[in-house]
Amino acid sequence: MRTPADQSGLDPLSGDQSDVFGPEIGDFPHADDRRAQAATDDGMKTGTTTVGIDAGDAVVLATDMRASMGNMVSSKDVQKVEQIHPTGALTIAGSVSAAQSLIETLKAESNLFEVRRSKQMSMQALSTLTGNLLRSGAFYIVSPILGGVDDKGSHVYAIDALGGTTEEDYAVSGSGSQFALGVLEQQYEDDMGVEAAKDVATKCIKSAMERDTASGNGINIAVVTDEGVDVTKEKDIESLL
Repeated sequence: MRTPADQSGLDPLSGDQSDVFGPEIGDFPHADDRRAQAATDDGMKTGTTTVGIDAGDAVVLATDMRASMGNMVSSKDVQKVEQIHPTGALTIAGSVSAAQSLIETLKAESNLFEVRRSKQMSMQALSTLTGNLLRSGAFYIVSPILGGVDDKGSHVYAIDALGGTTEEDYAVSGSGSQFALGVLEQQYEDDMGVEAAKDVATKCIKSAMERDTASGNGINIAVVTDEGVDVTKEKDIESLL
């Protein structure tokens, strides 16, 4: 787990590029109140299975497409992986409202960083910023996976709901994690390419959909390279195997 040093007191408009881990658009007020409200919130949630795999010079992210509200399936066509950076994407598991807000915030932060510093945010900086935003309590409760490519290569970050961040070769999140992880650990290989990673990720999501009632209704797959992010969806998961 990485804990960034305190960079408070630096002006992001002064030209100093060292403060890359705090939000460009300011702090989030009333975080404690938002956390307390989320603890009793009956809003729409993505029970979810999400998978991230490092595929050499690329990253493959995959998710199911179901959202739930209590015991009811509230949506069968949810995209749970979104581009948040020119060469980075985030999967979501948890509260839909908080996840949507987190995604829009990260998109804005990434764009502001590039405008103000004339370069793209690194994946390490983006992962730390994501963890710090989650730690603030303003996006309670979301458990994402961040995948991206920068000048240091491809990266997969597992980020827990309280902001703990670790870089991994592969990661899972959501209610179907245990079912996906069994498949992933059996089939993951160090030299896996994009097509092989897509196949393994699809098998992981399929396994979770068969056993986890909060996962289902198809699959989204994002392939992240140094050229950008390509997200596709397929309702008939069997057609991919």
